[in-house]
Amino acid sequence: MTPTHLLILDGDAARRGEILSLLRGAGHHAAAAPDGDAAAEALTRPGFELILLDLSWPELNLARLREALAASAAPEPLDAVERRHIALTLRLTGGNKRRAAELLGIARSTLLHKVRKYGLSPE
Repeated sequence: MTPTHLLILDGDAARRGEILSLLRGAGHHAAAAPDGDAAAEALTRPGFELILLDLSWPELNLARLREALAASAAPEPLDAVERRHIALTLRLTGGNKRRAAELLGIARSTLLHKVRKYGLSPE
């Protein structure tokens, strides 16, 4: 399992600590923000893939969080997305390129070209 980078935003410090402990124990990279402003600040730095958010928290500034999320949503270069998707598909198929090409909906020769292009595995 690939570790996920998570940001935990929960007003209950005890629950926030338990969630952090569980996620870190499962091998994920988790960080917590004690309030909405800290979460918005954390979101300006790249790296978080998921946010666990307690929407019932009365002090939560949703407008500021929305702004921070919108600012950090710059698109990835297409090559990076394609490389990651092919790598995940190859991992899913245990390196079976014929099956990976079928799942991706491309010819095996196209997949082999992209594997070489992105340096995903030796031929």
